[in-house]
Amino acid sequence: MTSIDFLSLPKAEIHIHLEGCFGTETIVELARENGVELPRPEDRLLDFTGLADFLEFLDFICGLSRSRDQLAKSAYAFAGRMAAAGVGYADLIVNPTHWSGWKGNLAGLIDGLDAGLSAAEEDGLPKVGLCISLLRQQTSSEAIEVVEELLRLRHPRVVALSVDGNEAAAGRTGPKFAEAFQLAGRGGLKRTAHAGESSGAEGVRDAIFLLGADRIDHGVRAIEDEELVGILADRQIALGVCPTSNLTLGLYKELGEHPIDRLRRAGVPVSVNTDDPALLRLDLPSEYARTAETFGWDRETVRSVAATSIKASFAPDELKSKLLGDLAA
Repeated sequence: MTSIDFLSLPKAEIHIHLEGCFGTETIVELARENGVELPRPEDRLLDFTGLADFLEFLDFICGLSRSRDQLAKSAYAFAGRMAAAGVGYADLIVNPTHWSGWKGNLAGLIDGLDAGLSAAEEDGLPKVGLCISLLRQQTSSEAIEVVEELLRLRHPRVVALSVDGNEAAAGRTGPKFAEAFQLAGRGGLKRTAHAGESSGAEGVRDAIFLLGADRIDHGVRAIEDEELVGILADRQIALGVCPTSNLTLGLYKELGEHPIDRLRRAGVPVSVNTDDPALLRLDLPSEYARTAETFGWDRETVRSVAATSIKASFAPDELKSKLLGDLAA
């Protein structure tokens, strides 16, 4: 494979959670500030036994951000992380249910994050859009309340409605959230959904046909349904794929087994993303490098995958055009 500089490669990060971007030092510092005991020793802080343990830890981390200033610092640090990875734009997923200090105050949560992201932009760091996420365990009425609040606020930083959480534990959630997602779509919000991770291909079908997803986070188990792969390719619904995350949480044993390249060759738009980079101890350039090396991607294939990340992002059109122009050059 021709040597490629994955750091300078123009690209977007479109499947990443703020909850998974706190480094160990930050977690330890916030815990000390708040007088909270760590759930396990510092040297094993990021050792997870599975998805359930992982999601519990996200709740713990987010419970440590209790002031607007702490939120702003977290958001600013995120933009710095994106700049360091050579990312030109990011769609950042934030799930309010994890942030216990902001329960019932969605406006305050968004305001604090926006303060940090706006300061970062003024300092030349990448632009970031917020994808506010439902948790699968929420009820239909709770989901509708979140969407109604987002449409009432009309905050320019919020670009999309999302849904995440453990699909296997929550059961089928497409029918439950269909009304909320339809409301979001009518209100002008983009829609993205975690599907086809701990659920099989049926979760991806629900995301398409019940939630009207513009983009699907993960989506990899669509490979188990040949007809569904054809639908994704025909409709050009992009997948925000996170290979290392899928390996870490046990979907596949090794990268060579991962279906990202089979999906790509079947015509499905795929992008490479990091999901929870601090907790998984990785960054986007290394994720591109590992994936490209494993599947023997040449320069044009890498360019195509990076272009998908930009086109499938919820960035403003002029920023997309600029990044695609940089990529073409």
